[in-house]
Amino acid sequence: MKNSLTIPIAIALGGIIIAGALYVSMPKTSRTDTGDSALVRPVSASDHILGNPAAPVLIVEYSDFDCTYCKDFHETLHQIIANEGASGKVAWVFREFPLSELHPNAVAHARAAECVAKTAGNDAFWKFATTLFKNQPVDPMRYSALASSIGITGDAFAACYASAATSVDARITADRQNAFDIGAEGTPYSLILVKGKTPVIMNGGYPYAAVQELVRQALEKAQ
Repeated sequence: MKNSLTIPIAIALGGIIIAGALYVSMPKTSRTDTGDSALVRPVSASDHILGNPAAPVLIVEYSDFDCTYCKDFHETLHQIIANEGASGKVAWVFREFPLSELHPNAVAHARAAECVAKTAGNDAFWKFATTLFKNQPVDPMRYSALASSIGITGDAFAACYASAATSVDARITADRQNAFDIGAEGTPYSLILVKGKTPVIMNGGYPYAAVQELVRQALEKAQ
């Protein structure tokens, strides 16, 4: 019984400390300019990538786990990767853009997802991200149960979440700042990247057919 209470208590206490610290360190208002899509941070091995990391077409999404539009778009991009990405020519990159001004738990959700990635790997991150969206809105006290539902056991996840200073904090802040730098003011905000070409912006949750067409055009440019 003692061990069963340790994880949720650690998560709750850690969440209060870290979410508050992150909130203080983040910009509190959206940028008033239009930004510059060329400032999108280059995709690297440290990113959360679904699909072929060497794909010529990359969809970079900045998302919030408490955003209902992001939930629908998450499903759309899964379909894109399952279909258009089956050949290895399209991949999806997920970056954190918690809108803490609108969603009080957004930073906590991002931190939980990043701790899953740090302690259990990229595949676990994608499973946990999908679980967060499917169970939206999520009470932070449910993190350990949701992590267990995708096979994450032990105390490493809780320890990461409760830590007062981890690399995940800087990652979330950096992702969010990069979103502002490129002009994002809401979620989901995505760019379709092809090497040597101007990024194509998707500002909002586009339907499958629209994304499919933009990806088709990107693949033509990549040839």
